[in-house]
Amino acid sequence: MRRSVRIFICMMLVGVQATAVAQLSPTGGSSIDAYLERAATQTDVPGVVAMVTNREETIYRGAFGWQDMARHRPMAPDAIFRIASMTKPVTSVAVMMLIENDRIELDDPISRFLPGRVPEDVFASFDFDDLSYTSRPARGSVTIRQLLSHTSGLGYPFSNEILLALIGEEQPSPSVTRYPLLYDPGTRWTYGESTRILGQLVETLSGLPLDRFLQERIFDPLDMRDTSFTVPAVKLDRLVTVHVRRGDALVESPNPTDAIEVAPRGDGGLFSTAADYLAFIRMLLNDGRGPGGVRILRAESAELMRENHIGELYVEQQPGANAARSRTFPLGAGRDRFGLGFQLAGPHQAPNMRSAGSLSWAGIYNTQFWVDRERGIGAVLLMQYLPFYDEIAIETLQGFEQQVYEHLE
Repeated sequence: MRRSVRIFICMMLVGVQATAVAQLSPTGGSSIDAYLERAATQTDVPGVVAMVTNREETIYRGAFGWQDMARHRPMAPDAIFRIASMTKPVTSVAVMMLIENDRIELDDPISRFLPGRVPEDVFASFDFDDLSYTSRPARGSVTIRQLLSHTSGLGYPFSNEILLALIGEEQPSPSVTRYPLLYDPGTRWTYGESTRILGQLVETLSGLPLDRFLQERIFDPLDMRDTSFTVPAVKLDRLVTVHVRRGDALVESPNPTDAIEVAPRGDGGLFSTAADYLAFIRMLLNDGRGPGGVRILRAESAELMRENHIGELYVEQQPGANAARSRTFPLGAGRDRFGLGFQLAGPHQAPNMRSAGSLSWAGIYNTQFWVDRERGIGAVLLMQYLPFYDEIAIETLQGFEQQVYEHLE
């Protein structure tokens, strides 16, 4: 009889643990509100939208500052942002779908599917005076795993001095694939164009344009109604303007007056809202399941994405080669690892911050997100100005994160 009672109690405790979800304290929402209100009124952050979710629902939302200062439009929770490189995790999920369908394997060379698309040589020398260089054959072929984990050797001009010297500052999203790799595949971590190549892979193997694949396989099942490479005219009044720091001031650029269409790319270009991206985050918190239990990814695929795929390498600090677009980044350089599409928080995190192993990435207009499976929450913080990793933007991110964890129950 006593044994039966003990078994019953254990079953009850397991049930409680299985259904428990993270929540904010009764004062948590107002405290986060006060912090973000100060950020939008006492600094030059033009505006911000922030949301936090547990595995089931949104537990915090707030909008502060201006969506369009020139037109005196206050920021709204459903404002549409250019999320730039927050496109990359979405494309990475699409690649995992191809792996699940046995179309590709992680260690397949990309040249098997996209011959000639990725360089097969590496810079051997470079002269900044006359921009001349030499190259040598790469030691190994670029693989799908290396593209997903940013160890392919591809870079970006805004965060690499050699590529910036060759390409210049005028083109916002140029391809670097006509130049050699920065290093041998798999030997270093460098942020770059890798996920753009993966977007082309999705199109080649699925037979669908990238935007249609993402819409049908990810956005529609997750009910992400405002996430697209286009902003139709009827939604333009919700689009946040972009500011650029010039000297000590942020200068606003007006939005277009007609529908916006961006050429779909795997590494950037999406427009989205905080609520939409939170739906994507909830899917990751729930091991690949979306609303109503719809399966976006298999649980084992979701788990594979959050494992370390760069071995003994670490995420490296990237220089702000083009200071108008970016400062040095990211936080966690020299400590964090990288999975398949996500930075992985390293051990010894500061108090009241995300747990070790949390997933994250960002977009160049200072949009940020993280997914903390250990604590059962995810969060998104959206701003819309340059340069990336501006000191005030990072202070706002870290302060928001501290507020969330100080009030998490």
